[in-house]
Amino acid sequence: MDQSVAIQETLAKEENCLIAVQCMVDLGEVRESRLLGLVECAKEHALFIYTHRRMAITADDVSLEDIFPVSCHFEVVEVSSPDELAIVGADIRIRVSFQQEVLALSLPFGSHSRFFLRELNKAWSDVCKSSSHVPKFEWLHKHSKTTGGQAVIKKSHVPLGVRMSLLQQKTGKGLRPEKKGSAEEGLRSPVELERSRGPPIPESEGGAGREGRDDMVRSSSHTPANKAQMLAMPKFGLRDNLIRCELLKSEDQYTHLQNFSFFLATYNVNGQPPKESLAPWLSCSTSPPDVYCVGFQELDLSKEAFFFNDTPREPEWMRAVSEALHPDAKYALVKLVRLVGIMLLVYVKREHAEFLSEVEAETVGTGIMGRMGNKGAVAIRFHFHNSDVCVVNSHLAAHIEEYERRNQDYRDICSRLQFRLLDLSRPPLNIMKHNVVLWVGDLNYRISDLDVDQVKELITKNDYETLHNYDQLKRQLDEEAVFEGFIEGEIQFQPTYKYDTGSNDWDTSEKCRAPAWCDRILWRGKNITQSSYQSHMTLKTSDHKPVSSLLQIGIKVVNEEAYKKKFEEIVRTIDKMENECIPSVTLSRRELHFQDVKYMEHHTESLTLYNDGQVPCQFEFIKKLDEPTYSKPWLTANPPKGFLAQGAEVDIDLEVFVNRATAPDLNLGLEQIEDILVLHLERGKDYFLSVSGNYLSSCYGTPITTLCQLREPIRDMPLPTVRALSKGGENPEVGEKPLGIPKEIWMMVDHLFRNAIKQEDLFQQPGLRSEFQEIRDYLDTGVPDSLPGSNHSVAEALLLFLESLPEPVVPYSLYQQCLDCCSSPMLCKKVISKLPQCHKNVFDYLAAFLRELLKNSEHNHLDVNILATIFASLLLRSPITQDLAEKRKAQEFFQHFLVQETVQD
Repeated sequence: MDQSVAIQETLAKEENCLIAVQCMVDLGEVRESRLLGLVECAKEHALFIYTHRRMAITADDVSLEDIFPVSCHFEVVEVSSPDELAIVGADIRIRVSFQQEVLALSLPFGSHSRFFLRELNKAWSDVCKSSSHVPKFEWLHKHSKTTGGQAVIKKSHVPLGVRMSLLQQKTGKGLRPEKKGSAEEGLRSPVELERSRGPPIPESEGGAGREGRDDMVRSSSHTPANKAQMLAMPKFGLRDNLIRCELLKSEDQYTHLQNFSFFLATYNVNGQPPKESLAPWLSCSTSPPDVYCVGFQELDLSKEAFFFNDTPREPEWMRAVSEALHPDAKYALVKLVRLVGIMLLVYVKREHAEFLSEVEAETVGTGIMGRMGNKGAVAIRFHFHNSDVCVVNSHLAAHIEEYERRNQDYRDICSRLQFRLLDLSRPPLNIMKHNVVLWVGDLNYRISDLDVDQVKELITKNDYETLHNYDQLKRQLDEEAVFEGFIEGEIQFQPTYKYDTGSNDWDTSEKCRAPAWCDRILWRGKNITQSSYQSHMTLKTSDHKPVSSLLQIGIKVVNEEAYKKKFEEIVRTIDKMENECIPSVTLSRRELHFQDVKYMEHHTESLTLYNDGQVPCQFEFIKKLDEPTYSKPWLTANPPKGFLAQGAEVDIDLEVFVNRATAPDLNLGLEQIEDILVLHLERGKDYFLSVSGNYLSSCYGTPITTLCQLREPIRDMPLPTVRALSKGGENPEVGEKPLGIPKEIWMMVDHLFRNAIKQEDLFQQPGLRSEFQEIRDYLDTGVPDSLPGSNHSVAEALLLFLESLPEPVVPYSLYQQCLDCCSSPMLCKKVISKLPQCHKNVFDYLAAFLRELLKNSEHNHLDVNILATIFASLLLRSPITQDLAEKRKAQEFFQHFLVQETVQD
């Protein structure tokens, strides 16, 4: 939720809230929540501090409490005590001061806080650098008046009326900085930022001293380059990238390999709370490992966790892990990340914490519609000494026959999970762009072609080698269908699934699941050996058994003396080279054509960029005049920017992907697959690329009213006819009245009614992307003769269809009325009666179908809450971002139509 909207409503027209972030302010013995907004007016900036009563949505939710003008007397620095090193991925603690008044604030860890601090520091830096413009902040006077004098505006270069801050009154005299800082102390140069990648970078021309940097590291709860850099992130210039590139090429000259032990662990806890000590699992190694990577799945199986990502299980299991770490060492928590029930924790020995930096966490949901977080992955990446490490914890699709879906989940995770970096001039990092990748989780691959008794017989004989030949993951690895380049150690333990909870007995339920090695650990990278790979049968909380692996990983450690020598050599060479040569490149092609682009189907064309100049170069696709981005919204370049060493080349993928935001105009021919990209070289010239193609119209992204006019597939209709119908005209080729509902909705719902009324996990388990494409083509062309795809694929195709509608089933104009009357069944029915006829027909048809599904809940395991949660967000879409309160109201509204008694009233 963008809370800057609420702040903007409190401001004058000429004032603009650039960015907002929620934080905690330390008020002596208590901490209270505040909302910070960076406000700009007349090229001057001020930090506005608001109290708020809940998630700030409108101006009514916030109250202006304090204002800090951003002037040369303003300062923001990061502060933490040495004791806080125990949490490397904790909140960002900063000190904001103006003259003698100081506030201690805690910002949530993450990219948004970084961007807020980056913008705040940019505003501060610009003021400090400018000698000609002295800010007067006259625009702030009105805020003191409009709030009845309650907002306190700090004095700048001109008198604004000095009053003691309300926040300072709460804390007595306030916090006094231990050391008076300056603008230069809070800001870091690009060279200083480079130091954080491991070894310290020696002084070069224009570089800052190292002493202050080391103080920051020692006093920070984050290690080098993590929090300290968040306060100042200038864009890296060409010179800094040249240094980085040359250092990377010469890495072997100043680094050596040192083995560190990584303990990897995974446990599907089946929604249970911790009931027993985890020490037999996590402290099973003789000596304490250097790094722990602990993954959980199915942390919470409740509907609240599934739909709202909220669970009390997180602190319970985190505490259980912390208490079970090896007793012979002290550990620091690097980071915790969770997506619904998928959680990953990374710990490091405290003595290694100072060598850890660039901590990032990301999540990807691969559940229904590619978003729900019941399946998917979480990941943490970090820079350890001079090696980049990425740890992934995933929970892939279930059921023995769904191995292709598991393969698709893996590919989705690899393509969609990307880490944004502090250096915004560098493209995001994907999983495979790391020296070491560690992958744990419930991968859910089963044992095929053997019945339950045959599997158990081989287990009884301890013949794991034979049994492993029937393992789906082994077969997929052998075929290089998934986890290419990954290694899994030899399995010498019995399958970890499925057991009766509380015992070591195989599943005795009615389904009697066949045992399987669902829980796995794999790795990718060089200089890695496995010391152990085992399950832990003593833990009986879940129907899975936990698994662990101890790896010895060769990490690149820096020799600082050799590094300093190499750095100085590179700087001398670059100084000479910069002044002599202009960069240039050769492009393998400048015209790219995309043939037959279809809805939600990736289309990629590639070109090669070759550095044929005498110096390394930096390239970037740049915006054209008066355009917000470098390309049309359906087009992306990967990478969009980068660095090329002399004589090097890079493949750039241009990808066209049409989604619900871009499909409507393309369907009507109002937009074409045409664009011009500008590729810019730093200190060089611009190159122009021409992009063209043709788009095949689809029912996806076409309005309900238009589809009701089409009795033939949309691909068979002339584009001018479809465009005229979308404007309210009549179809000249059809003499009959419009259809009651779009035929596409009828075909999908009818298929599900006839074939999937008792289908388990309907609308909760994703289908296959390849089958969705077949279903879409059938709806758009009428070929083949019947609707293809599995029940789950058809169900997901229906949800994607509803999501793609330019105007939802309940039009945007009635959205707020629906929320306002959500508690009254009678008023809800009254609002639906106001819908345009074809929209009302679709709403009634879908509601009737869902009520039929509920009559078979004993088989399909659906209930009113599940269906209301899934369908309410599609039928009642907000014209802007929908917050949690609105989601709950929308669900309450739709629930009335799923209960038979309400419908009959």
